[in-house]
Amino acid sequence: MKRIVTLALAFSLLAFHTQAKDINVKSIGARADGKTKITKTIQKAIDDVSAAGGGRVILSGGTFLSGPIEIKSGVELFIDADAVLLASPDINDFPDRTDARHYNSENLPRKRNAAFIFADEAENIAITGRGTIDCNGQYHVCPVPDDEYRGGWPFKRIHPTEQTLPRVVFFAGCKYVTVTDVTMVNQPAGWSYWVHDCDFVHFDRCKILSDMRFPNNDGIHINCSRDVTVSNCIIEAGDDAVIVRANSRSLKEPRICERVVVTNCTLKSWAYAIRLGWSNDGHIRNCIFSNLVITKSWLGIGIDFPRPGFNNDFGLESSLIEEIIFSNIIMDEIYECPLHMYVYPDESVKFKGVRNIYFTDVHARSLCGIEIFSPEDHPYENLVFTNCSFTKVVPEEFPMSEETIRRRDAVGEGMTRGSTIVGVKGIVLNNTVFDE
Repeated sequence: MKRIVTLALAFSLLAFHTQAKDINVKSIGARADGKTKITKTIQKAIDDVSAAGGGRVILSGGTFLSGPIEIKSGVELFIDADAVLLASPDINDFPDRTDARHYNSENLPRKRNAAFIFADEAENIAITGRGTIDCNGQYHVCPVPDDEYRGGWPFKRIHPTEQTLPRVVFFAGCKYVTVTDVTMVNQPAGWSYWVHDCDFVHFDRCKILSDMRFPNNDGIHINCSRDVTVSNCIIEAGDDAVIVRANSRSLKEPRICERVVVTNCTLKSWAYAIRLGWSNDGHIRNCIFSNLVITKSWLGIGIDFPRPGFNNDFGLESSLIEEIIFSNIIMDEIYECPLHMYVYPDESVKFKGVRNIYFTDVHARSLCGIEIFSPEDHPYENLVFTNCSFTKVVPEEFPMSEETIRRRDAVGEGMTRGSTIVGVKGIVLNNTVFDE
């Protein structure tokens, strides 16, 4: 009997492996001319590979024009070095989904769940290859006229917010996710990658090359997720480059964000290079940011708690951030603060604490000093700086693009303010220099 069971198990494993397959979408009729939409062809390949037990869906040798596609369990979307996955320029090709499982769409930021590539409660999935995801963003924005410009982004959305594409790649409730080697360009005023309540996610050797003049082009937005690593990546973002949050508003229950590691990356941003927290986020802990180079950014590192805003981009919990390490970080050509920690003094801001934050070998050159502020009844606790330097320079020391100068002139005197530290209970400065 034991032998029969063993043989049955062997045959079942053999059947699983023989069912798994790779599909090159050209082999099932896809045209790679960059003009013919092949959304259904790509999706059929994904569905067939997933149903067969897993494998690769291969894009190679051309430009593949598509609307939204869903990656399902067991599928690796492989974009070869000679291939481009091109998003449709028609915003009408990206309606909200009606079959979302893992979240309440009404409670998502911007109240939209549309995305170019999405995965909902999928496992063992990947986007790989040395090819390119081109988001066709130029069709969704236009320049801001001089008489409207107030120092934000030089471009604005053409469509109303509720009709824009809020995310390019959206992983929700997924496990064992890998994104490697892929280059993403031309984002359409939407977050490049959103990792929403996922486990075991790994980005490696990715390039995210946004047009930094376009609004809200976040790089990698990690929310309510656990065991996430970002390594060896180059991120140029129109908004924050790397974000770690714990906004459970759209989820069935509060979810912690923890064990996030970002290392060996270069970052540029029209906003924060690294940001933790936001309005009434929940619990973020045990994260490390190391071996990073941040250049030509408006702000370096931020831990920020503004008043709840609009478009549902705020949580429902009291924010707590603890046990965070920043180490071996170079920041140069920072046009405002290299470190900005701020709790807005308003009763609508639910704040539990920021504590045990460690900065080691962090060195910055910037136009402003650092800014650390919290109301006296909610102080930060145990901020430790070791072997750090913060050097404030004059604007003439930084080469600036025309767009950067335009923004600097619109912002005005605020760009050269000095350092402030208010509302800290326990701050340690070991071999740390403020040169202003």
